Amino acid sequence: MRRGNRKKGNTSGNHERWLITYSDLITLLLIFFVVMYAWSKVDTAKYEALSKSLHLEFAKGETILEKHNGPAGDLKQGQGEIVTPPPTSSPSPSAASAREERERELQDLLSKVNQYIQENNLQAQVTAGDVQRGVVIKLNDMVLFDLGKADLKPASLPILDKLGSLFRSLDTKVSIEGHTDNLPLQTGSLYKDNWGLSQARSVSVVRYLLSTPGMNDNMFVSSAYADTMPVAPNDTEENRAKNRRVEIVVLREPLKLN
Repeated sequence: MRRGNRKKGNTSGNHERWLITYSDLITLLLIFFVVMYAWSKVDTAKYEALSKSLHLEFAKGETILEKHNGPAGDLKQGQGEIVTPPPTSSPSPSAASAREERERELQDLLSKVNQYIQENNLQAQVTAGDVQRGVVIKLNDMVLFDLGKADLKPASLPILDKLGSLFRSLDTKVSIEGHTDNLPLQTGSLYKDNWGLSQARSVSVVRYLLSTPGMNDNMFVSSAYADTMPVAPNDTEENRAKNRRVEIVVLREPLKLN
C-alpha cells in the first residue's frame, strides 16, 4: 500500500512539470516582442543623419569595397538590402571654373565699356549695365542710324570698332537686338513695318562687327523686337527716342535654341 501511494504521488508531480516549460515559453515570447517593439522605434531621422555623416567621412578616402563609397553603404528603409547612394549633382570642377572665368570676363568687359563711355562723353548715346542675362550695352538709334533707315552712320563706327575689339577675346554668345517705337513707317520706306526695320538694323550691326579682324563668325545672334519691348511709354517724342535702340547683350549663359 505504501509503495502504491508513492507511485501515485510521483505521477501527479510529473503532470505539473509542463507548467514550467509553458511559463518559460511565455517569458521568451514576451522578451521577443519587447525586442521587436524596441527595433520598431528606431529614430529614422537620427539614423539617416548618422548614415550621411558616415558616408561623407568614408567618401574622403579610398575603399576596398566595390560599388560602395563607405564601409557598408546605406540600408533601404524596411529592407536588409545594401545600396549605393546616388551621385551628387554638384557641377564638375571644370564647369565651375569655366563659369567663374566667364563671369570675370563679363565684369572686365563692363568696366572697360563704361570707362570708354565716360572718356568719350557718350553717356547720352550709349549705356552699359549688368542684368540677369548678361552685360547689356544700349545704343541709341540716333548715334547709329538716320530716322527710318538701317545704314550705319559714320559717327557710330568708332564705337562699334571699340566694342568689336573687346568682343574678339570673349568665349560666349552675343545677341544683337533691334528695337523701334510704335509709330508706323512713312510711306515709301524700304521696310514693310517696324519688324523689318528692327531686323535690318540688327543685321547691320552684326555685319559690321563681323568685319573686325579675328572675330568668331559664330559669336553673334540677330534678333528683332520692333516695338514689343519698350523701355518707356510711347507717349512723347523723348520716350519714343529711348525705345528706338539696338541692344548688344553679351550673354551670361549659353544661348538655348529649341
